[in-house]
Amino acid sequence: MASALIAYLHYVAMMSIAVILVVEYMICMPGMTGARIRQLARLDLFYMIAAILALGSGAARVVWYGKGAAFYLHNPVFYVKLALFVAVGLISVPPTLQYLRWLRGVKAGAANVAADYQVQRVRRLVLVELVLFAFIPLMATLMARGIGIQTVIQ
Repeated sequence: MASALIAYLHYVAMMSIAVILVVEYMICMPGMTGARIRQLARLDLFYMIAAILALGSGAARVVWYGKGAAFYLHNPVFYVKLALFVAVGLISVPPTLQYLRWLRGVKAGAANVAADYQVQRVRRLVLVELVLFAFIPLMATLMARGIGIQTVIQ
């Protein structure tokens, strides 16, 4: 039962990340109001929580509940999946920092804190995150089908 719950938590966290990234992309538009900027910052917090849940539940699956650490750790596809997750996380840093800068401007009472060029840069980065993130379930599917498993010939 615990295995199923951990797997479910992992799937929900991964779906949440995808949904949050799509919503961030849709909300982050030139001419954003302070309310939209606050919404982006709040969404980004949920994104971080979902990423932590995905990473934690994924680690639990590798160590305790999945097909066993040997299955994952000896499969190069697992490392591609992990590299994609890390890449998406690293690419998310500049948008997060930009949201925080905009939020500080909004709290200070500044008008039009989000310059169009900044918005376009953030949108581009979020789009790159989405594209890379779309390949993570593919890697999971390949692993589940045994693709990448290293066999030892004796």
